[in-house]
Amino acid sequence: MAKNKKRREPEIAAIVSVTHDGRGIADVEGKKVFVAGALQGEQVRFLRRKRRRNYDEAELLEVLMASDSRVEARCAAYGVCGGCSMQHISVDDQRSIKQQTLMDNLQRIGQVEADTWLAPLVSDAGDSAWHYRRRARLAVKDVPAKGRVLVGFRERHAPYVANMLRCEVLAQPVDSMIEPLSGLIGGLSIRARLPQIEVAIADNATALIFRVLDPPSEADRKLLCKFARDFGVEILLQFAGPDSIQPLNVDGPMPALHYRLQDFDLEIDFDASDFVQVNARVNELMIRQALDQLQVEPGHRVLDLYCGIGNFTLPIAGRAAQVLGVEGAERQVQRATTNAHKNNIANCEFRVADLSGVDGTESWLAADWDRLLLDPARSGAAEVVEQALRIGAARIVYVSCHPGTLARDAGVLVNQHGYRLEAAGIIDMFPHTSHVESMAVFSKRVN
Repeated sequence: MAKNKKRREPEIAAIVSVTHDGRGIADVEGKKVFVAGALQGEQVRFLRRKRRRNYDEAELLEVLMASDSRVEARCAAYGVCGGCSMQHISVDDQRSIKQQTLMDNLQRIGQVEADTWLAPLVSDAGDSAWHYRRRARLAVKDVPAKGRVLVGFRERHAPYVANMLRCEVLAQPVDSMIEPLSGLIGGLSIRARLPQIEVAIADNATALIFRVLDPPSEADRKLLCKFARDFGVEILLQFAGPDSIQPLNVDGPMPALHYRLQDFDLEIDFDASDFVQVNARVNELMIRQALDQLQVEPGHRVLDLYCGIGNFTLPIAGRAAQVLGVEGAERQVQRATTNAHKNNIANCEFRVADLSGVDGTESWLAADWDRLLLDPARSGAAEVVEQALRIGAARIVYVSCHPGTLARDAGVLVNQHGYRLEAAGIIDMFPHTSHVESMAVFSKRVN
């Protein structure tokens, strides 16, 4: 016999707290229920969708008593699209949630507390919480049942591509290009063999990398060329790995992309597949704050680890005597070196090294560095942090995209290596999402 299943019926409860990703938490008969889209202080009607041993997940059906923090989401696909999870929360309250998440992680995981909390780093541009994202990876899926090719982010609760017509967080001109891209791909012979589009929006051009599993036909190429002309974008094709990327016009050059750091009078070139920070204005403010917190002086020697294409290294060079940027990807190091030459910077150099494998024997590691900047991936900088005493920097600025790994590494620096967590705060790089970017500042304790 089939097991009896508890019938699902709508329930009403008060939301007592909220998670870092904007889900409300109700306490119903001693069991936590996570209600997507509900806010602390609200009374809501919900339906449990997934039952687990220690908690359940629920769908929000109706807000019976709304929080003052609730706002109307701007995007028509919000709630289905997984690209954003906090559009129903005021921007100020989003930042408060992220700051609290950072604080909780530092205390719980790292067992450290910051002496000072930096004000959230936010863009000062008008309407800055929208149309900021200059790098993105859009999924593509031919769905005959819907009569169209879907282009966009994945759904929040399922691996399907969200059915959307535009995106309110993508930067112009791609924000309004979702529906035209759907129409373009729907007319290609390889419509079912094109799973992804990578977006790179530079100051001087917009590049779209189409991941293709089969070569486009001549008719396909004509349609792609027309789209590129009509919308003023550069189209590239990727047949396998990153080395297979080529311009749509195989005889033409790769598009030259760059972004300017106005505050530092720098122009940084990048490839369409290179990593760059998604939020242009916040990136510039972040660099300025990092340099101010490093307290770089003209005679200082600075080590910049996970340097990428030189986003921090080149601005630091304007204040320091010498800078060394270290990165694991050779292509990124080549690009960084080219950017130094382009900007007539002679007091910095770059080196390729696997920073997940440092063991303290590296000659460049222990070279009397005055300052250290870290900007690692989500996995953090555990191996580098273990060598902090060999590096010897009096001040460390750690730029993080994951509060958990930052907290772990902060615990090592403070509790094992004698540093002080002088300051910390969030960087609002991804408004309306649950991503918590942050900056932490460490200084050597004086005995």
